[in-house]
Amino acid sequence: MENWKDVQIVPEFCDQGVDCYRLEGGHFLNEYYIVSEAETRKLMNHPEVVGYEVYASLVTATSQMMYYLKEKKKITSANILSILRGALNYPLEESCYKEHIRVHDISFMSSERVFENGEMTGLEIKYCKLATVPNSTLLIGDIIASGETLVNCLRYVIDYYRKQGAKLRNIVLFTIGGTQGVEILEKLTQEIRVYWPGFEGFVTVYYEGIFSCYEEGNKGVSGINRALIDFYWKGGIIAPAFRRETLSMQNPLFEKCTIYDGGARRYEIHEHIEEVLEFWNGILERADSIDKQALLEEKLGHPLPISYEDWLKDCHYEKLDKKTTRWLYQQERGFVEGMRDVSLKEIARQRIDEFTTTLRKYIL
Repeated sequence: MENWKDVQIVPEFCDQGVDCYRLEGGHFLNEYYIVSEAETRKLMNHPEVVGYEVYASLVTATSQMMYYLKEKKKITSANILSILRGALNYPLEESCYKEHIRVHDISFMSSERVFENGEMTGLEIKYCKLATVPNSTLLIGDIIASGETLVNCLRYVIDYYRKQGAKLRNIVLFTIGGTQGVEILEKLTQEIRVYWPGFEGFVTVYYEGIFSCYEEGNKGVSGINRALIDFYWKGGIIAPAFRRETLSMQNPLFEKCTIYDGGARRYEIHEHIEEVLEFWNGILERADSIDKQALLEEKLGHPLPISYEDWLKDCHYEKLDKKTTRWLYQQERGFVEGMRDVSLKEIARQRIDEFTTTLRKYIL
């Protein structure tokens, strides 16, 4: 993405255990934030967190950000758009209630992939119940990987508003998502302002970081990852506290995806378990042929060794407190050194054992 290398994160607030950072330096049309909190860090470092706990993990960070946006007068009349089923993981209504933000209406949509001869040919709106609240803030919670579903639904909603002679003030989006989302939302804002010149744009809140997806045709060093679906750090911007917590443990960095399938993780737990175990069994089988150094570099997002100055730029941390960044840099060096005597087979066996033990009651 153009100018991405110039983007920095700067601290916005730290309150009630929630750290918030704002992106600056990218000449953005929209506002982008990263929030970090203990429960969201746990959710994204431990795929053992399943069921209702997935939803509950997002409540504190979401509520604190709602409060911040309300105080900044970014949210006035609120209208929630629930894109099924991913949106059901995001506690938008509960957070609005906690922060005394009136929700006028909740709209529902379902966008599903269309397949022909086993190939995806497009997306189709399968279910839709929309309400128009003129000059309102549209609130959305969704995972953004390729972003196709979000774009499809938003264009549909905007067309619906235009046909009703109404318009939106702005759109607030809460997401576990990737860099593709920034690019998509910048283009959408340009598109929307053609017919709504006063549209204030998107306020996008990322949990724990702006991650990247493996690009099309790239299955990763392991040969197992799924392009345009699996999230990892390379090319993204990771919340400092999330980086610190992840690298304080041996295994989370090597998970297949930062979040896995959010819907399956909450509603079809046996499918989530199958996906996680399939990945780690795949690592176990291929361990001898996987270049561990290359895998480390892929997961950390940069070649090793790396100087402190280059690491700062790569992490987009140049405007953060130097004591913090120095510590994080040294922590990463220690993590890399500590991995020298640990084999991928050991990690895989440990994860398979931990995962099956913790979630045994869900295994069919």
